[in-house]
Amino acid sequence: MPEGDSVFQLSRKLQFMRGREVLETSLRVPSVALHDFTGQTVNRVWPYGKHLFMQFGEEILHTHLKMEGTWAVHRKGDRWRKPGHTARVVLVLSENIEVVGHSLGFVRVFPANRYSEEIAYLGPDVLAEEFDINTARNNIASNPSRTIGEALLDQSNLAGVGNEYRAEICFLMGVHPATQVGYVDVEKALKITRRLMWENRNSPIRVTTGVRRAGESTYVFGRNKKPCRRCRTPIVKAELGERIIWWCPRCQPLNS
Repeated sequence: MPEGDSVFQLSRKLQFMRGREVLETSLRVPSVALHDFTGQTVNRVWPYGKHLFMQFGEEILHTHLKMEGTWAVHRKGDRWRKPGHTARVVLVLSENIEVVGHSLGFVRVFPANRYSEEIAYLGPDVLAEEFDINTARNNIASNPSRTIGEALLDQSNLAGVGNEYRAEICFLMGVHPATQVGYVDVEKALKITRRLMWENRNSPIRVTTGVRRAGESTYVFGRNKKPCRRCRTPIVKAELGERIIWWCPRCQPLNS
């Protein structure tokens, strides 16, 4: 599942849409199929956590990639159908540019004046120009018996962290992902979160180790049974809350 920096980069890629007129609209999801942006101008395209928003006049299109979603840009008439992918959103813009959202996790439309209400369930965006670290800290600290691994993934606490960042943040903190929040320096965790994601926000390769070579960009994520980069102890893999976690048993002892 894409993380907040992936959606940040996607939004940047789609900024060319701003100011263009919509010539054709096809929303291929029953709940929004009757919405039509044709004739409207694309006012704005922006990310919030793992969510992507596009405003057309007085309406906002809200999409989420989930596990398999992608966006692609073509010239109208080009072949863009992908085996195993389903187009959920097709927008033809001025100059015959076609923007296609494939296999999106969800597609919603709501009035622009309801934006604040519609995203109220999300915590502060880690990649906002000014990250509201105090609110994020209070959100996480309000449940001290919850695991830090679950708390970091909870988008109502803070928006944008996914499984890869969770694994790397916990390693850099020296805490096991199953450590209860009450044993963790939450503010320190959030400062690491912001620093890692901010430094990666414009990078095509996500790096937490400082090394951009293939296979060396992470400390524990995806490295089950491989030696820890610090102490050489084999990395361990398990599940926490139905999601995979990775950690070093020596560098990240439980509740230390």
